[in-house]
Amino acid sequence: MQIPAPRTEAELLNRAAALAGKSLWQLAETRQVPVPARQKQAKGWIGALMENCLGATGSSLPVPDFREIQVELKTLPINHLGKPRESTYVCTVPLTREAITSWDHSVVRLKLTRVLWIPVEADPSIPLPRRRVGNAFIWSPDPDEEQQLRADWEELTEMICLGELDYINARFGEVLQIRPKAANARARTRACTDEGEWGTTVPRGFYLRPTFTYRILQRHSGC
Repeated sequence: MQIPAPRTEAELLNRAAALAGKSLWQLAETRQVPVPARQKQAKGWIGALMENCLGATGSSLPVPDFREIQVELKTLPINHLGKPRESTYVCTVPLTREAITSWDHSVVRLKLTRVLWIPVEADPSIPLPRRRVGNAFIWSPDPDEEQQLRADWEELTEMICLGELDYINARFGEVLQIRPKAANARARTRACTDEGEWGTTVPRGFYLRPTFTYRILQRHSGC
């Protein structure tokens, strides 16, 4: 049975608090969701499980996961030191000039205006079913964080508009980066080349750097 969408942030936080301390196996059993046989298949599965448990409705649309209250859901894989193990996917990258708007109307800003973060154990030594969910919290970027995000977004999208997509790699951006995002290397999407012609390329995604999400985690925990 599908869980109804939360009507308020308080209701969402209460639901998330009820998940804390439970293993992924316990949550999957409750929701009658099969656990992947291999840990390599867990990427995306944990987020989908959290959406299932909390009543998310946004799916893969360019809107916040909890559309009714405009809150995005992000899981945060944590290692044994309490630090994020990897960068955090935000949304797909528009690869044409026409698809790029302003920062204020960007999907990145829409997704990151209000975020429910759910830390999850991700130490490779812990089998996937036994990994536990941590204490969730809701975050909004403070003025300094938003300025950092905006500066990176504007730099990266300007390069796309100038046809410099192929020059962009994960080293660009202080807190926000662009990386390939595709199920396999054969996946292609339309993009504009530096000569202004149409071509195809690997789909890209915007990602938050682990150093940035670690600062968010520290701010919440008061460390």
